[in-house]
Order: sequence, then structure tokens, then C-alpha cells
Amino acid sequence: MWRVLLLSSLAVAAVAAQEKQLEADVSDIDEDVALDEEELEVLMAEEEEEEATVMDEDHYDETVDTASGKAGKAEMDANVSFQVTYKTPVPTGDVYFAETFDDGTLDSWQLSKTVKGDADDDIAKYDGKWAVEQLKENKVPGDQGLVLKSRAKHHAISAMLNKPFVFKDEPLVIQYEVNFQNGIDCGGAYIKLLTDTGNLNLEQFHDRTPYTLMFGPDKCGEDYKLHFIFRHQNPLNKDMEEKHAKRADVDLKKFYTDKKTHLYTLVLNPDNSYEMLIDQSSVSRGSLLHDVVPPVNPAKEIDDPNDSKPEDWDEKAKIPDPEATKPDDWDEDAPAKIDDPDALKPEGWLDDEPDFVADSTAEKPEDWDEEMDGEWEAPQVPNPACETAPGCGEWKRPQINNPQYKGKWKAPLVDNPNYQGVWKPRKIDNPDYFEDLQPFRMAPFKAVGLELWSMTSDIYFDNFIITSHKEVADRWASDSWGLKKLVASANEPGIFAQLMTAAEERPWLWVIYILTVGLPIGLAVLFCWPKKSDDDYVYKKVDPARADVEEEDEEDEEEQEAAAADEEDKAAEATHGAAAAG
Repeated sequence: MWRVLLLSSLAVAAVAAQEKQLEADVSDIDEDVALDEEELEVLMAEEEEEEATVMDEDHYDETVDTASGKAGKAEMDANVSFQVTYKTPVPTGDVYFAETFDDGTLDSWQLSKTVKGDADDDIAKYDGKWAVEQLKENKVPGDQGLVLKSRAKHHAISAMLNKPFVFKDEPLVIQYEVNFQNGIDCGGAYIKLLTDTGNLNLEQFHDRTPYTLMFGPDKCGEDYKLHFIFRHQNPLNKDMEEKHAKRADVDLKKFYTDKKTHLYTLVLNPDNSYEMLIDQSSVSRGSLLHDVVPPVNPAKEIDDPNDSKPEDWDEKAKIPDPEATKPDDWDEDAPAKIDDPDALKPEGWLDDEPDFVADSTAEKPEDWDEEMDGEWEAPQVPNPACETAPGCGEWKRPQINNPQYKGKWKAPLVDNPNYQGVWKPRKIDNPDYFEDLQPFRMAPFKAVGLELWSMTSDIYFDNFIITSHKEVADRWASDSWGLKKLVASANEPGIFAQLMTAAEERPWLWVIYILTVGLPIGLAVLFCWPKKSDDDYVYKKVDPARADVEEEDEEDEEEQEAAAADEEDKAAEATHGAAAAG
């Protein structure tokens, strides 16, 4: 019964949580946006105009007024059960780059016309297709994004910023959306911020085009990554070195497999701190000075490459005891196994019978050539005489462990009085040492690019923004990604559908479901089924004797009737006698 109550409570809680999901999503979006009171009032007023309403229609006609140029006109979509009024987001502050793709074109973007340098000729071209489309699922009517359409091809596309970003005293905030609509087998969805080299040509954008930093998701096999790589210039030799931020602190798998739109954000601060966020939740943070590999600043001291270990250096912590001697009774020649002296040959053992005999039914093949194949011999088969016997052939005693066996004697180990520890080369000053305390001051960049290879198609990108103000990026997210989140939540399947989907992916869950549901039902039937009355039970148990009891009852009734008849006769006679006497 407690299992039934527990299951019912879980079902009620799941339904209640699902009904409150939309309200929670709205409140989450509002809480994520750090605005002052005046900005919050403006935001609430605009959100009232853009308030989402649930529609009951099963089918909607998609209408987009592209001729008028008004982005974000309300649309009806057949796959959307949660209808929203969408308006193309507009940055609320100063930005270096912002792109929504809602105009349906790639006019501000440049496809690469070059080839990849280190690839075979047949796949070296950047001939992967790009398109501007709506999401396949959980569409927001009027919202479009950039979609990588080809699989197993190189893709390269880029766009210029409104103005170059120079690393000085302002933070850098990079944010965009990704949806792996078909999942992801092997490929990336990261972006590159292309360095302002003075001669940057987007038509020649390829894998070796200089970039300042790279950020975004990447996956191959079961390795799920969120890249943050920046290029740092060595002040001594002027070489550029890639520095990789530490791995995310959370499991990233769900972001690649749930086919939902996720928001990726990178925040770099002038104090050299950084933070990576997914869906506005922090997944990794650290310092450019301490949490990247290899480190920005090399070690101040290094091992002397010319130093070598002295020949008499003793690194052995333990040595055999030089004073130990082998005991007199130690027999190193004793075997590890001996014949069991207590074993007896089983009765009926056939010593003279071999285990295998020639097959008497075999015949030499007609094409057998003894000059070429040698003398023909019948194949061996198990001896039929041994089938009923405990064994055939020479009987040997089984082997057992020798109780006298001790093995080769070795002296016990003792501490080495001459132990000097593990040798290490001496330290010297690193001739390549430098100290850069401001790795945030990277090379300026002036373009954003996607240079990708993927084994999966239909990777969706949307709502790029590059700014110096986190609150601007947050507001941009609430007007774009926030609506996608609301629609996805509204279209989330019920608890029963989720359980069925989980069971399709993991068939062993059916056992859990059957036990969880069937066991309480079985117990309820066992303890709550109506029982037979005690009388019926006794009747069944004494059924043979009851017939005798009934016969006896009938005899008693007949005797009682006969006795009553006799008494009536006697009374009649007495009455008659009295009358005669009178």
C-alpha cells in the first residue's frame, strides 16, 4: 500500500510540476536579467505586449510578411501548440556585432571561396551548404536561424563586426544559440573571432586564418567539450601559442542530445577572470593566468638539461638484509606439486584399453594416392569400451600441493643505509622565462567566423551578439532564446509519454515499471480480495460427515414422531377407560 501511495504522490507531483513549468521559465528569465528598477519596468511593459498565449487550434497557417520588411510578424505554425507573439530582438546598448537572421538572407555574411590546406583535394573545398531556416521542432513563428545543411563537408562562413574589438578596460561578452537538431555524431559548433591583421579577406577564410579566440561546443565519440581557446603572443620570440581553458565542471552530454536550443555565453574580464555559461548557468570559471593549459607564463626555473645522475647515486630505499642466512631446513629443490599418496585407482579402471581407437567403419577414399598422400590410416574415435568404465590407459595419481614446498629463499628487505632518494636534476634559470600579467590584452579582432566539419547536418545557429555589457546580452537572450525556451517547455510531453520514451531507449526500464505497478496491485488483490465465510469453510472440511449427521437427524425426527403418536394413543386409551368407568 505504501508503494501505491508513493507512486500516486510522484504522479501528482510530476503533473503539478509540469503545469507550473511555464511560470517557472518566465520567472527564471526575469531573474537572469540583472536590470535596475527603471529598466525592469520597461522590460515588463514590453513583455506584456509580447505575452505568450496558449492556443487550442491543432493547425496553424504560417504567414510571414517578407515584402514589407517587418521582421518578427506573428506566424501560425502547424507544429507549435504554444503560440507566441515574436518580435525581432534589438540590442538595448552598445554592441560590436548582433545577428538574428530574421530577414531570411545572408547578405551580411561571406562564404569562403578557398580550400582547406591540410585536406585531400576531393574534400578540401569549403563547399558545405548553409541556409536560413526555422527550427524543425518548437518553432517560434517569425524567428529564423543559420543552419549548417551538409554532412561530411567543410563549411566556412564569416561576417565583419560593426567595429573592431580592442582589449583594454572593457569586458568581452560573446553569446549565441546552438541546436543540434539531429543530435551530433562528430563535429563542432564553435565560433572564431578573427584577428584584425589589417588585410583580413573573408573570401579567403580557412582553418589557418589567424584568430584571437575560439569558443563553443565540440564533440567526437563520447568526448563532449566546450572550447575556450585563445592565442597568446610570446613577448620574447613573438610566436603565437594556443591556450586551452580547463574543462567544464558539469556533464555536457545532455546539451548535445536533447535537440533543444541552448544558449552559450563567454565572459572575459580585464582582471583576467573568465566564465563560461550554458543557458545562463555557469559551467566553468577561472583565471587566464592559472586555469589554462599550457600556462601563459612559463616556469621561472627549469631542470638543467646538462645535469646527469652520478654513477654512485643510490636510489634503492630497501635492500636485502646482508646478515640474513637461509635456514638449514629450507629445501629449495622441493617441488611445488607431488602425487597424492592417499589416492586409489578407481575400481574397474581399464589399464590395457586406449582412450582412442581406429574407426572400424571408416574406408579409404577412392582417390587416395599413397605415393602422394602417404599410407592411409583410419581416423581415431573414442574407445567404446571406455564409455562405461571410470577410465582407460595408464592410471596416474592426481597432483596435490607439496606441504614442504618453500621455493627459492630470499633475504628479507631492510632499509638501505646509503639511500639518497630519487635523483632529480638541479634547477637553473629558464632562459625563455617571461611574465605577462595581462593576458586579457589579446590581439584585436574584427570579424566572426564559423569554420566547421561535421558528420551531422542541420546544426542550427542563431542570435549572435558581441558586446561589453553583460546586461545587454541578458536582455537580448530574454527577447530571443527566452521565447524558444517557453515554446519548448509548452510542447514538453506529459509524464506518461516521457516514461514511454525512456523505456524505448532503455528497455530494461519495463522491468522497473512492471514491478512498481504490478507489485502493489498484486498485494492489494492478495490482502483485499473477499474471503469465504467460516460456515462454508467448515462445511467443506466436514462434508463427508455432514451426510451422516443429516441421516441421524432424520432418524431422530422419525423416532420423535413415533413417540408422540404412542403418547397420543395412550392418552386416548386413558380417556376412553375413564369414560367407561364412569
